[in-house]
Amino acid sequence: MRMKRFFLIAILVATAVMVPQVFAAKQSCTTIQRGTLEYSVGHYLEGDPLAVGYDVFGYNYQAHMFNSYYANAYLGRYGFPPYEGDDATYDQRLQDESFSTNPYLAWYWVYRNDWVMMKWNDAWLSNTDCDSDGLLDRHYGFISYVGSGAWLTNHQSGTYEGDDGVTYKWNYFVKIVAVPSTATKIIGVWYTAGGVEIGPDIWGEFAVIQEIYNDQGTGDHGLLYKSPACPGFGAYKP
Repeated sequence: MRMKRFFLIAILVATAVMVPQVFAAKQSCTTIQRGTLEYSVGHYLEGDPLAVGYDVFGYNYQAHMFNSYYANAYLGRYGFPPYEGDDATYDQRLQDESFSTNPYLAWYWVYRNDWVMMKWNDAWLSNTDCDSDGLLDRHYGFISYVGSGAWLTNHQSGTYEGDDGVTYKWNYFVKIVAVPSTATKIIGVWYTAGGVEIGPDIWGEFAVIQEIYNDQGTGDHGLLYKSPACPGFGAYKP
């Protein structure tokens, strides 16, 4: 069984060039509670106001959390209804939608029954709109995620049938941080200004700082990776 390591959040396109920090005083911010922030164009819930609690896909933007099937991390943004664990019912809801003409659906559909819990901080994705663009803010006060102190955790779990016909359980946990503005990337790995390894690059502006993987079928158990610089979030605050 191949190790199931995947990363779920699609982020803004990152620039390969380090950009300076830009701090802006927060103006009057629009909250989710106000009821005027809506799902974006093309989303399955387009035009509906963001809810304070969990939505039908498993996102709780107010609490900075996601808790649902793997596929539901993506389905809504591409205009598909939420998956609820019943393939036959979902196929009927899709009606004439074709996997061959919707490649985004095809690649994550394989993992639809895996479960995902995500948590993030305000710098990753805020629960307010302070720049008045009608969207929840990302890395507010910074041009990019670099130096913003943004972080994300993914806790994924599932089961699979081994070659012996036995069903095995697995789970995977990862911490991801936005790299400091003084960090340097060398051959796919981020380093501090002092040359200490932060962690492998992901998405151009982030580093993996800790990974844990357990799998009954393969015998994998425990820590896969721990950042030599620091596996905690506090070290990467702006």
